[in-house]
Amino acid sequence: MRTLFRFCLVTVVALLTSACSLLEIKLESGIEPLPKEQLNMRVLSRDFSTVFYSQVESAADLIERNTDSIAIQSNTLMWKINAEQNLQHTIFQASPTAAMVDTWVFTEQMAQFFESGAGKNLFGEQQQVAVDTSIKLRNQFERTIKKFGAANFKKNQEFVQQYVAKNPIKDMAFARESAFTEWLEFHQISEFDAVTTFGTVPEVMSDISDRMAMIAEQMPKILGWKAELYALHSNINADEIQRTLMSISDTSAKFQQLMAQSPEMMQTLAVDMRRELSPLLEQLSIDTDDKLKQLSVERQALELMVKNERMALEAMVARERAAAAVDLEQLSKHTVEVVFQEITKTLKSLILYFVLFLVVVFFAPLGLGVWLGKRMQIKKQAATSISREQKA
Repeated sequence: MRTLFRFCLVTVVALLTSACSLLEIKLESGIEPLPKEQLNMRVLSRDFSTVFYSQVESAADLIERNTDSIAIQSNTLMWKINAEQNLQHTIFQASPTAAMVDTWVFTEQMAQFFESGAGKNLFGEQQQVAVDTSIKLRNQFERTIKKFGAANFKKNQEFVQQYVAKNPIKDMAFARESAFTEWLEFHQISEFDAVTTFGTVPEVMSDISDRMAMIAEQMPKILGWKAELYALHSNINADEIQRTLMSISDTSAKFQQLMAQSPEMMQTLAVDMRRELSPLLEQLSIDTDDKLKQLSVERQALELMVKNERMALEAMVARERAAAAVDLEQLSKHTVEVVFQEITKTLKSLILYFVLFLVVVFFAPLGLGVWLGKRMQIKKQAATSISREQKA
């Protein structure tokens, strides 16, 4: 019986452990790195940014040196500022594919803008310098694009041309929107499948480092160009400032000369001004004192109101906290009761099923054997009595 009891206890515990698992914690950690192709896209796109900045700045400086027109000089500064800021927006996107597509579209838009668009007359006789530079940058980036899929190059080029025809750059502000969404629609790619990962932690940190380095390098230059642009359009110059200072100096000298020549008149003027201004100053002092007193009373009232509101708020918070504590305690008690009731029901069911199992496995065969034995004994006795009667 002891062995049987131990076996029953071990079986019940095993069933409870396997059947009553209430909590399962599963920690999974895994970050999918960027594919090699997209990493190469990112590297080559950002290498292109250095070439872009250098060629745009060289072309704009060449145009500026060969002209005396303020309008053309202003346009060269705006070209450098807006082109480089737009390239930063296009090339430093989270998805390398989006950055490459948008940069391609921007280079095509800039080439079309200077060659045949709204900016075809911005630099006068030196317009061809901007056109040649823009076309050279576009062709260079297209050669980079071909390295990542010559099969789809024609199709992507068709999209770029269609998009630029519908969305040209309209002025030197270079206002534009990203073309990546329409590129996804053109290729019938879902936006949810466009970006599947941002890369591992080292890849993300490298991306942030590149962005910060580019900002640190370009921001001083852009601020300098903006200052030059402001100076070009400002109406204040050194000559005007010098003339203004000389005028102020002459006026001061004349006033001093007047005071030296007419001291009595200046003294009389000072007495009259003091007599006329004294009542005004007294009235102003009285009004100021009244306003300060009124402000003091209002400040005290405001402090009292704030104090009362704070006390009322603290009391309300205390009541809500006490009510929440009571509700939480009742909820905890109810939860514990329910849990123990369910565990009791489960244990009762398991014990009942186990007893039935024992009855079926052990006692049912035993009872059946006893019953069959008695039946066989009765039949044997009946057969013996019949044979005795026949002998008799």
